[in-house]
Amino acid sequence: MITSPHNPKVQRVRGLFEKRKEREAQQACVLEGVRLIEEALAAAWPVELVLYTSQLSPRGRDVLDGLSAARAEMFEIPAYVMDSVAGTDTPQGILAVFGVRPPPLPAQMDFVLIADNLRDPGNLGTLLRTAAAAGVQAALLAPGTTDAFAPKVLRAGMGAHFRLPTIHLGWEEIEAVCKDGPHPLRVFLAEAAAGAACWDLDLRQPLALLVGSEADGPSPAGRALGDQPVAIPMPGESESLNAAIAAGVLLFEVVRQRR
Repeated sequence: MITSPHNPKVQRVRGLFEKRKEREAQQACVLEGVRLIEEALAAAWPVELVLYTSQLSPRGRDVLDGLSAARAEMFEIPAYVMDSVAGTDTPQGILAVFGVRPPPLPAQMDFVLIADNLRDPGNLGTLLRTAAAAGVQAALLAPGTTDAFAPKVLRAGMGAHFRLPTIHLGWEEIEAVCKDGPHPLRVFLAEAAAGAACWDLDLRQPLALLVGSEADGPSPAGRALGDQPVAIPMPGESESLNAAIAAGVLLFEVVRQRR
């Protein structure tokens, strides 16, 4: 049992929770809670380290068995140590360090999401969850976008990371993904105050939807990549929608048209 909040293994978990550079250097992230860990195991992500308390639920005990079978390092810790390192106010009693292994990009794609300079973790996680539900084949995260494997993004994503290829790329790489394949993707820019109404455009063609930040919209590099602005008609008095909500409307308009 580990009893000190200053133990090196606890400190490692804390560093991965708090610092993007640690996650990138180690190619690892921390998953908190039974459901996320279940999904990571089902997706065969490699598990390295587990911290748990004696107050685990029966479902949590079953997860421990799966983690043990995956040959993770496992340590029981007291509740006060869990409280000192966990990212939630009411921890479920289990944390696990997993190697980051997003699914590979499909060889051919016709439905892609580009997140451009989205900085809010909850917004990005909700966006990824929505994209996975809509059947998006890949999420490309442009420079300036918050870390997809930060704890708040992982929690808001509700397992989307294990089903949806989610990759941080530079603009040249994003352009190559969208334009250099046998079936180039038309890039639609989500715009609050410009562009054709989403239901007046043909969204059945191979496409990428680029969603910028709520404050600034698409970045200059995103605008340079874009082919067509697309808007959501809003008969009310709001100037804009939350970025993840707007993306959800547009993504499911693609789904509607393709059905």
